[in-house]
Amino acid sequence: MTPRQITADETLAEMARVLTVEAAALTRMAGELGAAHLKAVEIIEAMEGRLIVSGVGKSGHIGNKIAATLASTGTPAQFVHATEASHGDLGMVTPRDVCLVISNSGETSELADIVTYSRRFGIPLIAITRKADSTLGAQADVTLLLPDAPEACGIGMAPTTSTTTTLAMGDALAVALMKRRGFEREDFKVFHPGGKLGAQLMLVDGLMHAGEALPLVAAETPMSEALLTMTAKGFGLAGLVEGGRLTGIITDGDLRRNMDGLMERSAGAVATRGPKVIRSGSLASEALHEMNSRKISALFVLDAEDRVVGLLHIHDCLRAGLG
Repeated sequence: MTPRQITADETLAEMARVLTVEAAALTRMAGELGAAHLKAVEIIEAMEGRLIVSGVGKSGHIGNKIAATLASTGTPAQFVHATEASHGDLGMVTPRDVCLVISNSGETSELADIVTYSRRFGIPLIAITRKADSTLGAQADVTLLLPDAPEACGIGMAPTTSTTTTLAMGDALAVALMKRRGFEREDFKVFHPGGKLGAQLMLVDGLMHAGEALPLVAAETPMSEALLTMTAKGFGLAGLVEGGRLTGIITDGDLRRNMDGLMERSAGAVATRGPKVIRSGSLASEALHEMNSRKISALFVLDAEDRVVGLLHIHDCLRAGLG
């Protein structure tokens, strides 16, 4: 290997060439989707067990990512390394499962045992390969063909285009299955409870205060009692409830605007009507955006019938990592 001196423009041109070659292969593959791809989706959707993904080398790395994407989007999936499968891990594969085996050439010898195992026990086999007439392609129940496109590396040998198209095919399967199953943001949250993403997908219902913690008063409540409620609950505000529904809110600003004769007034006479609220089932990130944009510190949470079911404070959102 002899280092070469190439200019910055030449370096960027080479990078652009790689992206262009791989993009062309993806576009070609998209245009070749058909009955086999639909059948593969239907087989995976109908399975009672898990999708067992297997491959060797770069195909194995890609297969691991495909399995992870499927598992996190509602399709039970597990990566089984083909070599380990030959040394006991085939016991993980059951007749309830479906096998997704990846090999660009379709002739990877290490895959022979898992392919044979699937045939022996009648386990559906889906292949991702570039050659339909390969050993893997011939044995599979469904073959998803990769485009016969050149690798993007300068010598045409390093897996580049082939791994990109394989990964994209896995993404296409996962997203199609998401759509068929009606997999939504709330479902995604179930599989991603941790970290920043988990916080962003958290619902107001999981952060709000409820029940006895709510600072609620009736319209006829004397302000002397309303102030006690505001102090005791610790939110610096109170919600005005009439007929079981929220009709107003009392904040520090309302107290300052009504200082003259405050104690002689009722809660209904001091409250600001038509307060901003958030619905149960909404994302906490949406509530935080509402509070920030309106420069307020809390939102009452209402159900579908406009009944108060909770109170979300901005500090609750910040503690959950939404800031």
